[in-house]
Amino acid sequence: MSQPPAADLDPATGETGNKGSRPQSADVSSNLETGRPRRTTVQSDIQDILHPGNVRINVQGAFIVDEEQPGTPQSEDYEHDPKDIRLPNHTAVVSHVAVDIGGSLAKLVYFSREPGDDSIGGRLNFLKFETDNIDACIEFMRKLQADHKQNNGSRSDELCVMATGGGAFKYYDRITEALGVEVIREDEMECLIIGLDFFINEIPNEVFTYSEESPVTFTPHPPDPPNIYPYLLVNIGSGVSMIKVSGPRQFERIGGTSLGGGTLWGLLSLLTGARSFDDMLRLAENGDNSTVDLLVGDIYGQAYNKIGLKSTHIASSFGKVYKQKRAAERDAEDGCNGDLKRREDAEHVAGSSELPHVPNPFRPEDISRSLLYAVSNNIGQIAYLHAEKHGLPRIYFGGSFIGGHAQTMNTLSYAIRFWSKGTKQAYFLRHEGYLGSVGAFLKRQPRNWGRRESFVELKGSA
Repeated sequence: MSQPPAADLDPATGETGNKGSRPQSADVSSNLETGRPRRTTVQSDIQDILHPGNVRINVQGAFIVDEEQPGTPQSEDYEHDPKDIRLPNHTAVVSHVAVDIGGSLAKLVYFSREPGDDSIGGRLNFLKFETDNIDACIEFMRKLQADHKQNNGSRSDELCVMATGGGAFKYYDRITEALGVEVIREDEMECLIIGLDFFINEIPNEVFTYSEESPVTFTPHPPDPPNIYPYLLVNIGSGVSMIKVSGPRQFERIGGTSLGGGTLWGLLSLLTGARSFDDMLRLAENGDNSTVDLLVGDIYGQAYNKIGLKSTHIASSFGKVYKQKRAAERDAEDGCNGDLKRREDAEHVAGSSELPHVPNPFRPEDISRSLLYAVSNNIGQIAYLHAEKHGLPRIYFGGSFIGGHAQTMNTLSYAIRFWSKGTKQAYFLRHEGYLGSVGAFLKRQPRNWGRRESFVELKGSA
């Protein structure tokens, strides 16, 4: 599909064409029957309907809202992120949705109109589903499809689905068969970078740093034109990818680790009674890792100041478990009336069900916090090493693993500050789990569509 050149895009209105022939801003006239203002259809609207997904999002005046919109959908099948992005000046029809389907979660982004008789503009909505319940996500998109037809008078098959992540391929047939619409699959890494660039450049109060002393400190908006490159994106989902970004759409995956959110989720589902990732994070908030981890103070009786280690620094994750568990098992063996001792050693395999089982002396909360620290510290150290090796001054952390969780952000921030000796810091985002889905949403935009040109095609690209 041909796209208009960047020079013809008016950043204030989102419209295209020569200034002399460009339609004026849409008029808002009163609808006498409903009392709701009706906007005059302009040529850009017709083009949007004729070409699903081809819409120029007007980001002028965009901001994050923290309160729930009246009528926000709620269900046990998904979680609605309350941090919608308000687009007060966008008026054109939006005929596509975007979904990033990972190994654990599916993240959906869609546009909705503002309710009310005199409201104009709309907002981007953010929902997440467990991938194991992908049918609920598809059913929600079916509802959006019906709403799109009712609100815009267009055919239901004109809603376009932009999909990314591994599930865009795994569930492609299921989505197309269920919705009967065009599903466009986009590269996962490219969508992550496009989404992150958008949040950094276009959305105020999106990026922040974190520490115990100053929990949330928003970073200043980049200068115009922005100069945000190069940087390292550490995307933490089921696994972890570390991506060096040198410019718009100029990126390279330089490393990663298999020990990510899926590791934490899997191990804690075995070790605790938590049923969801959010339950595990809530357990960690109330835990005390010192009952499980072997600390520097347990070894030295104090801090090891010569090499910069506090007494509370973790020397060995889960380092206390073996000794304490063996002590509990010996106590149990001593009280089993000699029955176990009379059996031949060859009959017993360590860890088998024949061994006496004692109540777990470790609280689920403490186990959760210890494992959260172990995974987060590992990711933080690897991230620093890659940033140092490739000369990347800024490190952004994204992915659903973070989830706005204070202990996770504090651990990652501490790791970056510790290993860099204070020369680098970690940056977080309020929509950290939606980089890929927002990137996929934006893939249908013309080049240089944003106020600050956050979405720029490489020279020679289609």
